[in-house]
Amino acid sequence: MRYLETARFIDAVARAGSIRRAADTLSITSTALNRRILAVEEELGVQIFERLSHGVRLSSAGEILIHAIRNQISDIERVKSQISDLSGERRGHVAIACSQALLPYFLPMQIAQYRKDHPNVTFDVHLRDREAAERALADHTADIALVFEPVRMAEFHTILRVRQPVHAVMAENHPLAGRERVRLSDCLDYPLAVPTAPYGVRHLLDIAVLSAQIRLNPVIESDSFEFLRNLAVAENIISFQIPIGLSNITLTGLMTSRPLDPRDVPAGVLYMGQMRGRTLPVAAARFAAQLSAALSTQFEVC
Repeated sequence: MRYLETARFIDAVARAGSIRRAADTLSITSTALNRRILAVEEELGVQIFERLSHGVRLSSAGEILIHAIRNQISDIERVKSQISDLSGERRGHVAIACSQALLPYFLPMQIAQYRKDHPNVTFDVHLRDREAAERALADHTADIALVFEPVRMAEFHTILRVRQPVHAVMAENHPLAGRERVRLSDCLDYPLAVPTAPYGVRHLLDIAVLSAQIRLNPVIESDSFEFLRNLAVAENIISFQIPIGLSNITLTGLMTSRPLDPRDVPAGVLYMGQMRGRTLPVAAARFAAQLSAALSTQFEVC
């Protein structure tokens, strides 16, 4: 399929922003790649890339073309997956963009379970904040997104939503560890380590303290939840995370967590979704079904 090969080349250049950089990843000379692009531009009668001193960028016509190309590539991958299913041998590729909380435990277990039955399916799993995950769906670099609070993209089709109460994370011998749930005001009596502003947990905490007219005054802020978990145990301070990303074991010792009282911080929502109007390839669709079943079993659906 020479057309499809050319389409993939154009997509690679659009993503790289440079013919030379794209050529390096495609194992083709930049001269040969440029000839391919010039041939397409001649056929269309317009430039699809604007040539800049530092690379290239899509023209208005190129934006229209790249949208069609990515839809076609996605459709071809879905068809190839369906054809593989005819022979009883599931192949395919699943690309996932997700919040940080999914990476330590939930997704490794789910992917391992899926690949046990379908070892020929490959995966891409990329840490993306909410906005980046939604962009990945839009440009077809992700089939499925799992993101925590809130979803903003109009074209995000929600497959499932589950509640995720914010938990106070602490060492197992912390004074608050014996309580069934904790009040946010009680947490303020201790040093706090909190996630940085872009994350959904921080978003919910900021809303809560604004409503209660109090201040967090954290001693540590970080964009790494793994770091915050380990620090909470090592220094015996309090951090905050959602349960899907928690275990009672850290590198620095045993950890426990207690849900914050919903009167102070209402539960957030974990969204699993895909691009609206897109039909997922077979492997991605069936993995999404497995995720839905696992999430529904472990957490409250909303």
